[in-house]
Amino acid sequence: MTTPNLDFLKAQLVELRAQIEAHNYRYYVLAEPQVPDAEYDRLMNSLKKIEHDYPDLVSPDSPTQRVGAAPLKEFAEVEHRLAMLSLDNAFSDEDVEAFDRRIHDRLEMDEPLTYACEPKFDGLAISVTYVNGVLTCGATRGDGLRGEDVTLNLRTVKSVPLRLLGDQVPELIEVRGEVYLPIAGFEQMNAAALAQNEKLFVNPRNAAAGSLRQLDPRVTATRPLEAYFYQIGVLEGAAMPATHAKSLELLRKLGLRTCPESQCVQGVGGLLQYYRQLGAKRSQLPYQIDGVVYKVNDRALQDRLGFVSRAPRFAIAHKFPAEEELTVVNSVEWQVGRTGALTPVARLKPVFVGGVTVSNATLHNFDELSRKDVRVGDTVIIRRAGDVIPEVVSVILDRRPLNSPVEGLPRQCPVCGSAVVREEGEVVARCSGGLHCLAQRKESLRHFASRRAMDIEGLGPKIIDQLVDAGLVRTAADLYRLDVEKISSLERMGEKSAENLFQSISKSRETTLPKFLHALGIPNVGEATALSLAMHFRQLHALQAASVEEILKVPDVGPVIAQSIHAFFADHENKQIVQALCDLGLSFAVIDEPIAQEGGLAGKTFVITGTLEGMSRDEAADLIRKAGGKVSGSVSKKTDYLLVGSDAGSKLAQAEKLGVPVLSLDGFRGLFDSAV
Repeated sequence: MTTPNLDFLKAQLVELRAQIEAHNYRYYVLAEPQVPDAEYDRLMNSLKKIEHDYPDLVSPDSPTQRVGAAPLKEFAEVEHRLAMLSLDNAFSDEDVEAFDRRIHDRLEMDEPLTYACEPKFDGLAISVTYVNGVLTCGATRGDGLRGEDVTLNLRTVKSVPLRLLGDQVPELIEVRGEVYLPIAGFEQMNAAALAQNEKLFVNPRNAAAGSLRQLDPRVTATRPLEAYFYQIGVLEGAAMPATHAKSLELLRKLGLRTCPESQCVQGVGGLLQYYRQLGAKRSQLPYQIDGVVYKVNDRALQDRLGFVSRAPRFAIAHKFPAEEELTVVNSVEWQVGRTGALTPVARLKPVFVGGVTVSNATLHNFDELSRKDVRVGDTVIIRRAGDVIPEVVSVILDRRPLNSPVEGLPRQCPVCGSAVVREEGEVVARCSGGLHCLAQRKESLRHFASRRAMDIEGLGPKIIDQLVDAGLVRTAADLYRLDVEKISSLERMGEKSAENLFQSISKSRETTLPKFLHALGIPNVGEATALSLAMHFRQLHALQAASVEEILKVPDVGPVIAQSIHAFFADHENKQIVQALCDLGLSFAVIDEPIAQEGGLAGKTFVITGTLEGMSRDEAADLIRKAGGKVSGSVSKKTDYLLVGSDAGSKLAQAEKLGVPVLSLDGFRGLFDSAV
């Protein structure tokens, strides 16, 4: 085995330590992390491996020998009574099994151990001291030995009690916990920042850290911070509980909030089962977590196991697959949607993030592309949480190639070559080619056949691509001119499958007027507006002949939507397509029953915008209607609530302007639960 060059190793250690210290400063002091946790973990693991293999090279100032960074000078310094240590990490089942095995070996035990398990919050670690039941000091973790005095700010967090409950409180108790920002609160803060054209927070962890470490406690008081407590550090005037679980019981008895997801399990099998169960419900939790924490439950065994330099031997953090990662932008391409909207997409060097390999990420629109200033060759942070479409979070400017050109808006459609136009006040730019554009043609057909529209089972994107590329289908009317023979000519389409698709297309001829209007893809007309139009005009020909003034009489239809509907039916090609569909036997049942007026949300009008995590907009609309509410396509003074997901656009700004209450998905669920 070749012995490495010691000078090279020393230089490598100097570089690794410098990088880690720089990231520590940005993460713990400035609360502005520059790289994802996974990248930081890789650097730390590389450093730990070299120091493990060459212990003579370990220096007292190495990041492995301390926890974080020095406190901010603006805050008074607090020395912790007991060091606030970090935790070692596990990234696989094998790592957890090795952790359990090490504990058994050190304790010389064979029987399964009881472990206390809890979520690993993605917030800011705190230490809070109570003397005779009264809050006297609150501090951040800082470097583990000394932290920042944030007592005044912590007093503004409602889940941090100012006085403990009960008559028999300890003389002194110092407790550890986590201050965090609930996802709903994070969305509300960013919605307000967006309305004021202020800088958005990158993630809830950054927002929580920045909120708690405000020099003016009055600012902190306006932030929806919360806290959970998970450990007793120091206890005087009372006996220390015998187990971690009993420690949590004491905290709850004293009025300190503990996480309801905490539980005790038996053996390594119980640890892994807890990890998988919490991972499965991670996206439904109202707060962000990045893993779970395992602790030997018995305190006497904890004392026997002891500590290494920066972490306890009796505990470990089992991290979830990283939801953020670093990668490189290979190119920026433009996709064309059903209405001609151009969406920039980053083509990436493939990277494993959030449990899958990601090679594409949305950039949403040209304004977002410009705001983040994403360029080809950039190193970027990619985020993927649950089933959410991967997105570019930010650019690592220090790694940008020299003279990289700024990405501009295309002048011509990348698919059909038609001019790209952007109307004044519009966020999106559009291809002006209409159905002459192959991309718009395919997307309009996909929308027409979708479940919430004509519901043509079996007519998926790949079959539509083949039908259009083969010249068999140009408009929706052409679908009803297909026969089994033509369908069978498609690649990998057997006779039985062709017959099934033919029958599915034929079956869709009988539909309802709201579904048909929705399927037509009229600009600005979603499912809710289509239903309102059908209820008002009752017949298709009545809507086709209506003036803008007559369309404006429809509830929740404003001037922009009315003009859009009128222009659609006045267009010569649209007239031909609609007439052809009628001639080919499509029939539209009239819905006689009125929209539900009973239920906890009766009389309330909602508008939905953005991408909802864990629930589709259709599902949210169905819930509203079942509870007696209405869903509109545009924000007006008559709107009661705007339900906002990620990447909300002009509707959010309009709601803020009109003073319409804005709901996150969590807020919506709470409203819905209380209403029904």
